[in-house]
Amino acid sequence: MSDPLRRNLALFIAFRVLFHARFYYPVVGVLFLDLGLTLEQYALLNVIWAVVIIVLEVPSGALADVIGRKRMVVLGAVLMVAEMAVFAFAPTGDPTLLFWLLVINRVLSGAAEASASGADEALAFDSLPARDRQRTWPRVLAALMRWKSGGFFVAMVSGAVLFDQQLMTTLLGWTGWSPGLGGTTRWPIYATFATSLVCLAVALNFREPPAPDPSGHHAVGRAWQNVVAGAIQVFTSRRILFLMAAALLLDTFIRLFLTFASNYYRLIELPPFVNGLIGSGLALLGLAVAPVARAMAGRFGPVTNYTIIGATVLLGLVGTAMAWPVWGAWVVVPLGISMSALQFFTSNYLNLWADPSIRATVLSFRGVAFNLGYAAAGLLFAQLTAHLRLTHPEAGETAVFGLALPWLPTVFLGCGLLLGLTLRLTRPRTGRLP
Repeated sequence: MSDPLRRNLALFIAFRVLFHARFYYPVVGVLFLDLGLTLEQYALLNVIWAVVIIVLEVPSGALADVIGRKRMVVLGAVLMVAEMAVFAFAPTGDPTLLFWLLVINRVLSGAAEASASGADEALAFDSLPARDRQRTWPRVLAALMRWKSGGFFVAMVSGAVLFDQQLMTTLLGWTGWSPGLGGTTRWPIYATFATSLVCLAVALNFREPPAPDPSGHHAVGRAWQNVVAGAIQVFTSRRILFLMAAALLLDTFIRLFLTFASNYYRLIELPPFVNGLIGSGLALLGLAVAPVARAMAGRFGPVTNYTIIGATVLLGLVGTAMAWPVWGAWVVVPLGISMSALQFFTSNYLNLWADPSIRATVLSFRGVAFNLGYAAAGLLFAQLTAHLRLTHPEAGETAVFGLALPWLPTVFLGCGLLLGLTLRLTRPRTGRLP
């Protein structure tokens, strides 16, 4: 492998860490509410974000296979800078204006995710020598998990500290600097805006791997041909369909909880700065998940691996329904471990099974599936909280959230049993996933 392409692997890891390890993640739920939004508006914004990804994911992946993966990764980084600028500097005086500016933020964020998702992964995978990909790619994913764990550790601790105005006042008081912290709940957003600029610099340094026909001639027409070819591969391959369905179910419920994790911490009476400690501890668990997931991928098949993740997710969701004060924080351990393992297995299997000429396109179908599930779950959760608010008019936002939690393990278990029954009824005579 030439040095420029070898460098792509390190750049891929750096890009993923900078793009996803955002300082406002440990407090994102309460941050939106403290800006003046309701639970329904916050859920609706997440649905808008998911819908944008659904609409743009496959076309952007197909376009990446035609005009080059680097161009789409750079576009994703530019859009990240734009989304964070809107988030950082949107005025809060007018609630209606704020909501619509945050809608713009969610649209830009979804477009950024769709542009980079799949393209960065395909670019890195194609930077490996073809003969070594099956052996080397799991090592790259394991390294990514370790670096993402470190990045999330820093982001979780720093973001929670930046959000906690009382703690910031105390810390800055020791330095003798008193900037006036009236509006500094956005400091985690300002920090993420700064990292978005670094992320753009990383994206610009990628090198495009050689392709059979790298020209952009008739790019749009070729992109749509790739969409059709990708859809055919996804929907005619039983193993890819199973992978998509299982990953969709698991990702939907994990992300739904993680989206409202800070609301959950508030429900179980944890102070804001503890959010970062929990998130950072969870990030460090990813260091242990990486070698275990790699070993599981070599020893077990996809059905076994996804079943193990499903049981772990169910354990975590049952724990959230109990919402034990303070001690209920343990539930993030099984859910966080499951998210790391899910990302590893899904990326590993899809990159190995996808046709190389449409790899980014096939990977983009993963994003569509995940965000269809996430959008549907967000809408249903918003409807559920609205119904609970009507039936419990005396309950505040935190109490309504607590009343909604027992529905998560119930619905997850029902969907999991239905998926397992479908897989069993449709399995080939060999009894194995082809």
